[in-house]
Amino acid sequence: MGYLSPPEIAVAIVESGKKKVALRFLPMAILGFLAGVYIGFGAQLYTMVTHDLTKYLGCGFSKFLGGSVFTVGLMLVVIAGAELFTGNCLILTGVLTRDVKIKEMFGNWFVVYFANFIGSVFLAGVIYLSGQWKFNDMGVGTAIVSTAIAKINLTFPEAFFRGIACNWLVCLAVVLAMAGKDTVSKIFGIYFPIMAFVASGFEHSVANMYFIPVALFVKGNIALANTNFVGAINTLTWGNFIVKNLVPVTLGNIVGGAIFVGAAYYFAYLKKYSS
Repeated sequence: MGYLSPPEIAVAIVESGKKKVALRFLPMAILGFLAGVYIGFGAQLYTMVTHDLTKYLGCGFSKFLGGSVFTVGLMLVVIAGAELFTGNCLILTGVLTRDVKIKEMFGNWFVVYFANFIGSVFLAGVIYLSGQWKFNDMGVGTAIVSTAIAKINLTFPEAFFRGIACNWLVCLAVVLAMAGKDTVSKIFGIYFPIMAFVASGFEHSVANMYFIPVALFVKGNIALANTNFVGAINTLTWGNFIVKNLVPVTLGNIVGGAIFVGAAYYFAYLKKYSS
C-alpha cells in the first residue's frame, strides 16, 4: 500500500518514541526550540489572517480559514523536523510496550516542553519588535490581546477539556503523517485534524505559549490598552497565563494525546492478549 496500516502505525509510534528519548540534550533542546517557533509561526499567521475576517465572512468560515493556515506549524514540525511536546505525548505507547522507560519519557517531555516555551516566547518577542501588531491601524494588535484575554478567562474545566480535544486531534494528525509515505500525503494527513482543532476553538499548550506572551508584550502599548480593553486587560498577566491557561491546557493535552491516542493504539494493536 501507499500508506501504513493502523497496526503498522502503532509500531511506527513506538519506534519514533525510542528515537526521541535517545536524543542527546542539546539536539533535543534545539529541536524543541524550533518546534516552539514553528507552532508560533502558525499562530501568528492565524491572527494575521483572521483579525478582521469575521465581519466579512462570519465567525464559522473565519475560523475555518484560520485553522487552515495554522496547519503550517505542524507541517514544519513534522516535515522539517522538530520536537513538539504535544506530539511527544505519543511516547507513552513505547512505555506501555516496555521499549521506553518511563523516566526517559518524562525526561523528554520536560526538556521539550521548556524548549518549546522558550522558542514560542522568542518568536513572540520577534513579532512584537517587528511591529507587525500595528498592521491595519492596530487591528492585528487588538486581535492579539482579545484572543489572549479570552484564553486566560476560561474556567479550569473548560481549558482542561479543550486541551483534551485539541491534542487528541493533534496526535491523530501526527499518526496520519506517519501513515503517509511521501510529503504530499503527510501534508494532507496533518491539514485536516489540525484545521479541525483550531476551527473548533480547542486549546493547544504550545500555541498558547505564543498567543499569550505576544499579547503580554503588546499590551504594554498604553494607547492600545486604554482604547480597547479597559478593565479586561488587567487580567492579562504572566501569573494568570501560567495558572489559568497553561496548567489546565497542558494537563488536558497530556490526557488527549497520551491516553486517547498513545494508550489506545497500544491496547488496540500492540498488547498481547491471552486467548
